[in-house]
Amino acid sequence: MSYTSILVETHSKVGLIKFNRPDTLNALNANLLSELMNALDAFDKNSDINVIVITGSQKAFAAGADIKELANKSAQEMMANNPTAIFGNIQAIGKPVIGAVSGWALGGGFEIALSCDILIASESAVFGLPEVTIGVIPGAGGTQRLPRSIGKGLAMEMILNNRKLSANEALQLGIVNKVVPVEQYLEEALKLADEISSRAPLAVRAAKKMVNAAYEQFLAGGLEDERNTFYNLFSTEDQKEGMRAFAEKRKAIWTST
Repeated sequence: MSYTSILVETHSKVGLIKFNRPDTLNALNANLLSELMNALDAFDKNSDINVIVITGSQKAFAAGADIKELANKSAQEMMANNPTAIFGNIQAIGKPVIGAVSGWALGGGFEIALSCDILIASESAVFGLPEVTIGVIPGAGGTQRLPRSIGKGLAMEMILNNRKLSANEALQLGIVNKVVPVEQYLEEALKLADEISSRAPLAVRAAKKMVNAAYEQFLAGGLEDERNTFYNLFSTEDQKEGMRAFAEKRKAIWTST
């Protein structure tokens, strides 16, 4: 498929999606979001791809929504078009999604990052939710996902008063997994994606589903779902191969997709 606002590449078993609106610091307009979801769906359905990486440029992951596109929208138009629904769809992708963030990750850009499963950041990354400065609130999960990640107090300060986080602050708070020099952030994300892609695909997807479920239901229900998923994996050839390979001290050969 041909895209105008993103670039798509494959690296072995890793699918890479790059935001490509450099003149606007990768501002998120309707076309970019639609193309992002199409590319994610395509990689999720592609049996040759095990992990997906989303990135922007060194200067900006995504500096927020395209305000020019939204400025004159009515409440009725926003509800009818439901542009923020895509952010929930990102988290619903079955395969692991790694965000590789450098430069600005603000507003909707930060909310996309929060929707990823793992984040690698460059030393220049800056995270923030400045929506109150333009008369709205985060509308794509920022008020819900951020407090779960960093606690109520700091989330309130970020959302109510435009407090921003540096890459190292985000690392200390557990928002990002690793901070590396700007020249290495995408390479580091692809390396991690390649490592995860070598694991048993069915088990990786099942594990992602269970971890996400931990945020969305009571503990008792999550534990039951986790237990049932764990048991059901024993009906797969990958489980048999993985345990045989461990016992035989060799590398497993995964056959599931």
